[in-house]
Amino acid sequence: MNFSYLDTIDMSPWAGREDPEADSLRWHQVIEPLQVNAAPGVALVGFACDAGVARNQGRIGAAGGPRAMRKALASLAWHRRSPTFDAGDVICRPHGADDGLEAAQSRLAGRVAALLDAGHLPVVLGGGHEVAYGSWSGLARHLESTAVSGEAPTIGIVNFDAHFDLRDPGRRSSSGTPFAQIAAECERRGWPFRYACLGVSRANNTQTLFERAAELGVLVREDHEINAASLDAIGGELDDFIAGCDRVYLTIDLDVLPASEAPGVSAPATHGVSLVLLEPLIGRVRDSRKLALIDLAELNPSFDIDGRTAKAAARLIHHVTLES
Repeated sequence: MNFSYLDTIDMSPWAGREDPEADSLRWHQVIEPLQVNAAPGVALVGFACDAGVARNQGRIGAAGGPRAMRKALASLAWHRRSPTFDAGDVICRPHGADDGLEAAQSRLAGRVAALLDAGHLPVVLGGGHEVAYGSWSGLARHLESTAVSGEAPTIGIVNFDAHFDLRDPGRRSSSGTPFAQIAAECERRGWPFRYACLGVSRANNTQTLFERAAELGVLVREDHEINAASLDAIGGELDDFIAGCDRVYLTIDLDVLPASEAPGVSAPATHGVSLVLLEPLIGRVRDSRKLALIDLAELNPSFDIDGRTAKAAARLIHHVTLES
């Protein structure tokens, strides 16, 4: 396991108020920088990158997302029992004409695999949604190293997102292509491709993308379909989807939220799915006992009015890591 980066972890975002009462801890008082021999827990990893957003002609600034999420999370109340660690950042650095995206995704995959090998639950803080290919690749490396010879693991991808991100990468991947890349990689490996995309905006995905999703057998629920009346039925569909998977990778593109709740994203949603509807569905994924990996994507602090998006992201992290 390669933890050579551990001496570079910046803990400065972890600051906030301290209350005098007993049992009044907050995240910033409990989280620790990851150590090599740390007991298994939740490990936060930043992916400071918006090269994929730039390639996708979106609003630049998602590279600042990891720090903004940490700062928003720092003062939330602590209700966990198991340890939580900061495992530092993977930073996308250009090299001449190369924007550095593929190299950053590969480094992220290595870090996620090492954390999984050590028994941690990685929570990756993006970054554009190009983070998904790096995150999934790390889980795939881990499962490859632990699988019985010839065994093909079934990774279920649950994506809360206004976009499929199934565009053909052609010669150049972006924040709009990660799940097409994953589908191609699954085909190359002979692994099943299991993908659920909830919160899709029909207005923002072409007919070709809907057809591609149908061809790949994607479980699709559009934004307007997710409401209080349909929540139990969609939750049941999600349970059935998860039942057919060995492990689950949960990815949350913050642009699934309405623009009023998440203005600071690369592509704000005109409709979206509100936090009050997302949380019960995310809770079902959390409680499945198959959750292996989480990431959040597309927070752009440059456009985040009153820090609303960062606060929403922090609440989602708090929610998905709550212990039963």
